[in-house]
Amino acid sequence: MLHAISPIHYLVLSALLLVIGTVGVLLRRNIVVILMSIELILNAVNINLAAFSRMHAQIQGQIFVLTVMAVAVAEAAVGLAVLIALFRNRGTVIADDLDLLKW
Repeated sequence: MLHAISPIHYLVLSALLLVIGTVGVLLRRNIVVILMSIELILNAVNINLAAFSRMHAQIQGQIFVLTVMAVAVAEAAVGLAVLIALFRNRGTVIADDLDLLKW
């Protein structure tokens, strides 16, 4: 027998994405992995917004999901451009080696 997907399933998925993203930001040293972890956190927020919007039958949450997705795309593009510039200047993408404020 097939069961419908309830909002609890969406919230559990969102919580898992949030935990994975937070662990990735806190423990990894590669800037590319840190940026991907931030994207996971934004996707967790989007899943929450869409689930609650559907649960309450409101369209505003889904419109806000599209706005967050647009911001995430812009953040990824700008972050990648900054990352490429840092790699060209420093030759590394390890966050510990990028000490720009030191002489």
